[in-house]
Amino acid sequence: MARVSTYLNFPRTTEAAFLFYQSVFGGEFSMPIMRFKDAPSNPNQPPLSEADQNLVIHVELPILGGHVLMGTDAPESMGFSVNYGNNVFINLETDTRAETDRLFNALAEGGKIDMPLADMFWGAYFGSLVDQFGIHWMLNCASND
Repeated sequence: MARVSTYLNFPRTTEAAFLFYQSVFGGEFSMPIMRFKDAPSNPNQPPLSEADQNLVIHVELPILGGHVLMGTDAPESMGFSVNYGNNVFINLETDTRAETDRLFNALAEGGKIDMPLADMFWGAYFGSLVDQFGIHWMLNCASND
């Protein structure tokens, strides 16, 4: 089922932020907190330091009315630079790849593609972009349709 969520990037404070949000909104995380060490290693990148391995790669917390906050650590040691403006994404979880392609291409018109749509290790079809107005978007489709 399609849904919209808000994706938050933090320099190294995702776990603390989400524990705080959990204390505010209550509820449970949708799944256990995933760490960078849980992702397959990339032979084209140097190994992660122990401190970076334990950072959060993904967390989800349902808040109000079906809305879900999601988050990740985006440390400078991995080439990220978290600034106001790139620390919040609108995440569209679509039902079909065709709808994902349509929305991605429409939003990308006049904007900048950060990551082209591709199959990802977590099993989804995913891409990210900044639209012509500077809004950051992620599209994630779990379906193979």
